[in-house]
Amino acid sequence: MDEPRAPGPKPKPKWWSRPAAARPGDRPNDAAEGAEERTEAAAERVAPEPVDAPVEGPAPEERAPRPLHEPDPYSTPPYGDPGPWAPAPPVQHPVATPAQGTHVPPGMAQAPPQAPSQAPGMTPPHGTTVPPAAGPVPGQSAPPPLPGHPGMTPPHGTQLPPGPGEPHQGHQGHQSHQGAPMAQPAQSVQWGGYDPWTVVPPPAERERKTVSRRGAWIAVLLIALVAGCLGGGIGAYAERDRASGGVDVKLPQAPVEKEARSPGSVAGIAARSLPGVVTIHVRGGAEEGTGTGFVLDKQGHILTNNHVVQPAGTDGDISVTFNGGQDAKAEVIGRDAGYDLAVIKVDRVSGLTPLPLGNSDSVRVGDPVVAIGAPFDLAGTVTSGIISAKERPITAGGEKEDGSDVSYVDALQTDAPINPGNSGGPLVDRKARVIGINSAIRAADDGSGLGGGQGGSIGLGFAIPINQGKRVAEELINTGKATHPVIGVTLDMGYTGDGARVNTKGADGGAPVTAGGPGDKAGIKPGDVITEVDGVRVHSGQELIVKIRSHRPGDRLGLTVRRDGKERAAELTLGSASSG
Repeated sequence: MDEPRAPGPKPKPKWWSRPAAARPGDRPNDAAEGAEERTEAAAERVAPEPVDAPVEGPAPEERAPRPLHEPDPYSTPPYGDPGPWAPAPPVQHPVATPAQGTHVPPGMAQAPPQAPSQAPGMTPPHGTTVPPAAGPVPGQSAPPPLPGHPGMTPPHGTQLPPGPGEPHQGHQGHQSHQGAPMAQPAQSVQWGGYDPWTVVPPPAERERKTVSRRGAWIAVLLIALVAGCLGGGIGAYAERDRASGGVDVKLPQAPVEKEARSPGSVAGIAARSLPGVVTIHVRGGAEEGTGTGFVLDKQGHILTNNHVVQPAGTDGDISVTFNGGQDAKAEVIGRDAGYDLAVIKVDRVSGLTPLPLGNSDSVRVGDPVVAIGAPFDLAGTVTSGIISAKERPITAGGEKEDGSDVSYVDALQTDAPINPGNSGGPLVDRKARVIGINSAIRAADDGSGLGGGQGGSIGLGFAIPINQGKRVAEELINTGKATHPVIGVTLDMGYTGDGARVNTKGADGGAPVTAGGPGDKAGIKPGDVITEVDGVRVHSGQELIVKIRSHRPGDRLGLTVRRDGKERAAELTLGSASSG
């Protein structure tokens, strides 16, 4: 009589429940018993039964019939049937397990190593004792992953609250349809993006990596900045090459020469003369003008033309600018319209450089000369040329009706460019000695007269010989006035014949020949015509005055006088008249 069986569905035979063929030498049912033991051990590893769950169903010997054939040593199921093992976890890569007691930072926790038999698809050899698989302890739910660290499991035995949907402790697992308790499914592990084989560096190393990363960014920025600058420079260079046609032109050039110039060269003469030349600015009333002068001595006396300082009058303003840029006020010491010369003086000026004076009687036609002045207020202008002629009788001024402002000059002619503003400047020889005072030019504008035109130079410049300038300057410095040599006669300036004719009527009803004067003593009569002075022909009254003015009072002159068509010789001693 059969024993009563527990109610429930009839167990369905499993594929491994078929009996295995007995091997020779085995005891009866040994193979079946070994297979049954292996099956039960596998079931326990897959889902251990909670300790408090009641055992229901048939007895162990009734739960699984003995196998009908020898078991597969590799536990390979038939194709298409499920295997007796638990689902395999994600593939893991082995990593070194830290020593016990070593602090493991978050994210470094690793699952405990599995026994070889726990690897998916692996069945331990026959008779090998296999520890139960890691899983929830009977009576406890599977611990959830640590918050914020997916895939990490707390140490074994740590009590955590159950997650949503999880059974509390003591919850009885589901029973199989054969009445045997089924393995309770372990809580699914949340692997997320966690790579268990990535070694997380310690905090200090992470900080070093952060600093290194910041340094790398700084290096990248610096490299980008340098590259940008280089690129801009190369672009600008390329653009310049495109603008110039892509040709890099380098012209040959001589090096700087520091050697001194020859003293006799124009450069050498200018270097020695310029420190003693000044530019004069005059303002007075409604007039103003610019001229040139040069230093005579250390006391500050400066020689220039009368027509340069004339606009200042008696209360005008005169300023002097030296070649080095120093300015100073000046005052008139004396001036003479007949010689067109004036002397001014500056006070409390140190470092003055007087120019040496030459001798105009030694000058020959063709000698090189250098003119220095401020044409059109261009200070320090140097021009060069030669002596074109000597003893050129010129007159300048003549704005007054009585002719008292007319200048009579026995001038040196030069082709050195002289322009308005050069007046009063020095004309120097090759030894940088003053041989004349630049005073007049033949203007190119209308060709009338001398000295008054504002036209440019046409190569006809005139200078007062320094011999005459020296005498007049000394008199002006010493007495404030200059003396003129005279012959004691009145000339007919309207006479158009050849020579200088003595007037038949004197000025203001006086006698044309001063009684007891030099002319009277030489036997000159009214109406006589003077044709030569010291053997030099004169063609007009102006030329006779120029010849006389070129001498000092007291000099003896030899004259040729024509009277009634006959010429005779006469000698006289020049008298003196004050310019005052």
